[in-house]
Amino acid sequence: MSYRKFKDGAGNEWEVRDRSHAEWIFEPGLENHSVPKRITPPSYESDPFELTDQELRRLLNQSTDTHPPGGPSRPSPFRD
Repeated sequence: MSYRKFKDGAGNEWEVRDRSHAEWIFEPGLENHSVPKRITPPSYESDPFELTDQELRRLLNQSTDTHPPGGPSRPSPFRD
């Protein structure tokens, strides 16, 4: 499956993965060292391929991190 790729204003590559109709994930590209970002897709479009790079940049700027810095918020059940 192919995902929508675009570059942000700083030239970093991102990949848009549509997880559901209510959530998209912006995954950083190979040279991009950012953390993945989560967004709620716009109500007017359900396909990331139909959005312009400018619209995707705006959504990226409004996004939230999928993994907060400092690791998971609860302890791992696999640790002793």
